[in-house]
Amino acid sequence: MSDESVIAEARTTGAEPWLGLPPALATPPGAGAVCDDAGARKIGRGAAEGFFSGGAVLVAHASLTARRLGLTPPPRSPDLMDVLELYAFVRPARFCAPSPTGLALSLGLAEPKSPEEQAASLRDSAGLLLRELASPAYPEREAAYVLALTMQRAGWAWGARVVQALEAGGVRARQHRGSGLDVWSRLTEWEDEAPRGEAGSAPVDSESARIRLEKLLQASGLDETRPTQSDYAAEAAFAFSPRNEEGRPRVLLAEAGTGTGKTLGYLAPASLWAERNQGAAWISTYTRALQRQIDRESHSLWPDPAERRKKAVIRKGRENYLCVLNLQDMVQAAQLGNGDLIGLALAGRWALHTRDGDMTGGDFPGWLPGLFAMPAAHAAGAGNLVDRRGECVHAACPHYRACFVEKTIRASRRADIVVANHALVLTQAAFDGARSARGQQQDGETAALKRIVFDEGHHLFDAADSAFSACLSGQEAAELRRWIRGPEGKGRRGRGLEQRLGDLVGDNEAALKALQDAIRASAALPGEGVSGRVAPASGEINPIGPIEAFLAAALEQLRARTAEAPYGGAEFGMECALKPVTDPVAESARAAAQALAAIEAPLLALARHLEDILDDEAAELDGSQRSRIEGALRGLDRRARMTLPGWRSMLAALEDGGDQPDPDFVDWLSAETAFGRIHDVALRRHWIDPTVPLEAAVIVPAHGVLVTSATLSDPLQQDPFDLARLRTGSARLIEPPRTLKVESPFDYAANSRVIVVNDLVKDDPRQTAAAMRELFLAAGGGGLGLFTAIRRLKAVYERLGPDLAKSGIPLYAQHVDPLEVGALVDMFRVEENACLLGTDAVRDGVDVPGRSLRVLAFDRVPWPRPDLLHKARRERLGGKGYDDALARARIAQAFGRLIRRGDDKGVFLMLDAATPTRLFASLPPGTEVQRMGLADAVELVRDFLG
Repeated sequence: MSDESVIAEARTTGAEPWLGLPPALATPPGAGAVCDDAGARKIGRGAAEGFFSGGAVLVAHASLTARRLGLTPPPRSPDLMDVLELYAFVRPARFCAPSPTGLALSLGLAEPKSPEEQAASLRDSAGLLLRELASPAYPEREAAYVLALTMQRAGWAWGARVVQALEAGGVRARQHRGSGLDVWSRLTEWEDEAPRGEAGSAPVDSESARIRLEKLLQASGLDETRPTQSDYAAEAAFAFSPRNEEGRPRVLLAEAGTGTGKTLGYLAPASLWAERNQGAAWISTYTRALQRQIDRESHSLWPDPAERRKKAVIRKGRENYLCVLNLQDMVQAAQLGNGDLIGLALAGRWALHTRDGDMTGGDFPGWLPGLFAMPAAHAAGAGNLVDRRGECVHAACPHYRACFVEKTIRASRRADIVVANHALVLTQAAFDGARSARGQQQDGETAALKRIVFDEGHHLFDAADSAFSACLSGQEAAELRRWIRGPEGKGRRGRGLEQRLGDLVGDNEAALKALQDAIRASAALPGEGVSGRVAPASGEINPIGPIEAFLAAALEQLRARTAEAPYGGAEFGMECALKPVTDPVAESARAAAQALAAIEAPLLALARHLEDILDDEAAELDGSQRSRIEGALRGLDRRARMTLPGWRSMLAALEDGGDQPDPDFVDWLSAETAFGRIHDVALRRHWIDPTVPLEAAVIVPAHGVLVTSATLSDPLQQDPFDLARLRTGSARLIEPPRTLKVESPFDYAANSRVIVVNDLVKDDPRQTAAAMRELFLAAGGGGLGLFTAIRRLKAVYERLGPDLAKSGIPLYAQHVDPLEVGALVDMFRVEENACLLGTDAVRDGVDVPGRSLRVLAFDRVPWPRPDLLHKARRERLGGKGYDDALARARIAQAFGRLIRRGDDKGVFLMLDAATPTRLFASLPPGTEVQRMGLADAVELVRDFLG
């Protein structure tokens, strides 16, 4: 019997009272429908508001539903039954796009397209999930039942039905049951293993790489190897051959057009090298989407899931993983009435089923904390449940042996393939490099960085820019204060240095004094609410302490040196060159530097005392104590030996008396704005060429490096790879990198069209909205609109959404819908006719093969923003040609999102008549740029896409 017939039978027989569901409400943009026992029907906005707020109702994403109805996000209530919450309970750690369509497809139902079908599918989805709970075969029924009882007592809208469904499948009769909230007591623990040792130097030859690739393709169900993919794998083997001299790594810059199959192409030699040398090959990406894709591709290497979990490990910074101690703290507070117990119960249920505890891009449903309105401090999401402030107590934590971060670190030391991201690799390399320079042992997390593949290599320059920069801002300084002193506001959670280290240094008088001196000195740092004192709406500044006084003086210099409406308006805030500085900035900088030095000195002393303890008491320390001290030293190193000296160095540059900038750095002042108000002020320092530290910290120490992307070369350069060498840190290597370019196998001449619409005024959002409306309608949906400014995106969205809704085409938008980018892309992917508006993050994170993406339109040329930093780099790295090269690369990257498979068809449009033809030179061979008016473009889109 089909799922649909089971639901229908239950409704008619009344055999299962917990399947008696209230009406379901669906509100795709501009439309509404309800489904109850009488069937599904369209309703107006007023009626939809009545159903939403007037009684029990089923919805998918309550906050998004409210926004579409023009209402404020609702709190959780017994009548508002979000089917996504039910899904998170029934199928923890399993993917679902947060919409009625996403629910239906996750449950194996047909895609509901009309509003009426979506409303009906919501009821069907809820019924299927409840029947799944009622099945005697439902796993871990007793644990689910205990937790459901607790959630029912807490007022969960689904509580009674979930309890009844679980009872229908049979539960044990027990007089006493716990709350089910103590998931930390049921997590599996890690076990230490002997060190793996240094990786070997056995080479990987080209022919072996080809043979391994052929086996991987067969394991994936593909019969024949594409010649270009085989050539790519053979050439990639160079990066896995042994180097002959220290400081002369094997570096390959490889451009592989979309569809080449570069992931399996480099996994073939990487996996061979790992097997032959008992080491880990690191694959580093820029986006979470590609991390997940690589993990999926590794299935062909290790089909058995248990083996794959050991052989392939996704690795991120610790700020991405659930902190079990934070979960316990929040659960205990919620049991006393201070928190969202239901949301935390669902997060805890996920923790028992997650693969690796990754809350940002892993299997945690990122939409879960945003379903209902609640205080930010109570949300059961990554913002509160990960360790973003470096407050980990390491082995002092009662959950240390169940810690997801520690499990992942240990797994990566035994893995063959570690799938990391640029941010982790570069920041950890910078940290390890600083420790090595002082003669200290490298951190174990990335000490094995000998063979690295940088996929999405076109982002390596930007990742290095972020990793090797410094920023002294109100928010950053307040974070340092919190790290040292712990939370100071009422009801705040967290752990300061004294709580983390007090018992370790209690018997060491000198170490205890250093700890107390650091805590006292840190009172000079900004506390909570710094922006309200430095840049209050009233204009009456009231800075407290020398750092806030410096920031207030910096803001005055910013206001004096910037125009009323800086480039891009308030959206980009304000910025000005640091020099020449005003007298108040110079004077306040001295006091700020002295205050920072007073914090740095005791922190350094504390670090030295902890190092002495490790040395002097080596025989007495147990493994737990040693681990805690080593963890504390990592945190102290980052702040006392990297962050604070960096801040002092920037401030010291203001006292040298000269007005000439440092030739290697750009120093400037900036103010960030939000909702028309300044919320942070900063002194910033960036390398003009961040590949200098990138080369020193990452490239040169490695044995082999493969930098790969679909857009590395620039055909208008004398040597197409010149800019890639400059932007990857390989231009200065003793042994020049090899280069490789493999064309895409796709027939772009037949499957794509490139159009410049030449009769629009690009600064008029009404014309942009009208153009996107007609183009998206001509394609029947499946449109992606890319913007270079959030302000224009929002203006177009307001006009475009209602027009598309009249034709039944849903429109989603970054910076508008209350969902993270990943969830928006997920909905865009599963709803074949939906449209999406976004900025750079959407362009880089979209992987949507098939018909869901068939029209891509840029609102204007994606020139780099001419801020102070970019202008300095343009002067150093190539003048106007540098601007052109960056714009060409962005256009090529966006075009690469459009055609993901051999049978994809798509139209790429630029709604900027002034777009120079030279900017399309990086598009694949076979693409022809056509210039025409909007009416002709609409007709072409309609005819081409059918």
